[in-house]
Amino acid sequence: MARPERFRLGDLLIQEALISASQLDEALADQKKSGRRLGRLLVDRQWVTEVQIAKVVARQIRAPYLDLGQRGVRPEVAALLPEVHARRLRALVVEDGPGALRVALADPNDLAAFDEVARLTRREISLVVVAESQLLATLERAYGRSDEMAGLAKALGSEMASVEDEIGNLLGLNIASTEDAPVVRLLSSMFEQALRARASDIHIEPQERALRIRFRIDGVLHVQTESDPKIAGAVALRLKLMSGLDISEKRLPQDGRFHVKLKAGAVDVRISTLPTQHGESVVMRLLNQSAGLLSLDNMAMPPAMAAAVQRALAKPSGMVLVTGPTGSGKTTTLYAALNALNSSERKIITVEDPIEYRLPGLNQVQVMEKIDLSFARVLRSSLRQDPDVILVGEMRDQTTAEIGLRAAMTGHLVLSTLHTNDALSTPLRLIDMGVPRYMVALSLQLVVAQRLVRTVCPHCAAPYQATPQQLGWLRLAGMTETDSIALKEGQGCSDCNDTGYAGRTGVYEYIEMTQALVEAMNHGDPSNFTRIGRAQMAGQTLRADALRLAASGRTTLDEAVRVGSDLGEPGG
Repeated sequence: MARPERFRLGDLLIQEALISASQLDEALADQKKSGRRLGRLLVDRQWVTEVQIAKVVARQIRAPYLDLGQRGVRPEVAALLPEVHARRLRALVVEDGPGALRVALADPNDLAAFDEVARLTRREISLVVVAESQLLATLERAYGRSDEMAGLAKALGSEMASVEDEIGNLLGLNIASTEDAPVVRLLSSMFEQALRARASDIHIEPQERALRIRFRIDGVLHVQTESDPKIAGAVALRLKLMSGLDISEKRLPQDGRFHVKLKAGAVDVRISTLPTQHGESVVMRLLNQSAGLLSLDNMAMPPAMAAAVQRALAKPSGMVLVTGPTGSGKTTTLYAALNALNSSERKIITVEDPIEYRLPGLNQVQVMEKIDLSFARVLRSSLRQDPDVILVGEMRDQTTAEIGLRAAMTGHLVLSTLHTNDALSTPLRLIDMGVPRYMVALSLQLVVAQRLVRTVCPHCAAPYQATPQQLGWLRLAGMTETDSIALKEGQGCSDCNDTGYAGRTGVYEYIEMTQALVEAMNHGDPSNFTRIGRAQMAGQTLRADALRLAASGRTTLDEAVRVGSDLGEPGG
């Protein structure tokens, strides 16, 4: 493609009747005062959109318009232009064509940037036009900060002459609050990258020959970098200081938390250290406070279950339990319920360890076992605070469960979690814990069991045909060949880190304590209770819900089966 000619954006927009002459004059006067680009001023005033500008410019310079929201850019293609130059020139290589590189510029009128990209890549350049905000967001996704993390880790390693010097240097470093210290820059880069990658956890693991840093993204661990193992002590020490842990204790596990503010947003960090053979393993759970809470309306619950949840929450008393393994989104579901219940007419008390979300209007209590501030003790005291709704972080033992169920019998709505495999086994699990059968029958209103499945990346999703074995899985969920089945899988792109998945959604099952189930519970007949419960849940199990999501193209069949591998057959 030949070097494009300059154009006057304002005149183009007037020709296309997207803005008026008076609007252009007003924006140009503002531009003289502020020095900002004309296109950005017009977009900020909401007179025109970025996409409208991009399409007009594309027609003017006879270049294709590309919607980066509908396709990703592979990191190896973007890397054809080094990151430092891509960010400086605000340019992105989107495709390595046979004759030329297809390059997007934030400002197609910047001919100097066009020439420099051609000089740096030593290739013929073909210009494509994109929306500016999409280009900047894709830049962040395509390059990330893994290379920066590796470089900072290497710089930190070169400063560590020996293990003996390490602690003294770090203590001096922290006392001086030297913000340029490599360990500080490494951690800052690590948190920024984790937040951009939507990571839920950071794992820092000292191995014999390397310090491995991994992020858990959508429930799966991904290696970010492997560095010199001798920096492990420096990183662990700094994190301990940030979270107020005992820096002299390396032989025992410790837990703590701290708060960090980053460009990408604020995040609460829950930290756990564990002494291992080669040093202290550190795992950090990231609670992104800027992400906001989900509401019950957008949690993708099946309609029948959403109605059951609303019925349970509308009652003035009773217990609602959410079950599932660690990391299955139980607390998120409970807080979505609290968000719906939160009003000036209700007093809501939460008893948690730790407090994962902060919601205005709630009275949230952090359990501290070290000072005997246990779940049971706080729960007893909270009942004297005249609450309407109580959230108990977890039914950990018989005492807590009994107090919670008794509170549900005496006019309180109690929400809590329990670690069980499915909804049907939860009432029986409470009895196994030693809770009297009559208390479970009278107090328990609803049990929700859930898992999280990865959703197909919308930017690289493509349809595919099911194998005979996969069609058999769908038939287990009660589907036939006449049902609407639109299977999709991700091909892998920069938006999803080449995994084919982006984000997660819940799959659910539930059981309501109907009169028939209450009677079976009171008669102490587990087999009859299970039979009635299975009949109520027919076709509405976790695995069946996951397979329905796969059939609609939201997730893949392999993911649905992976998540449901520890469950019984659908409907059974």
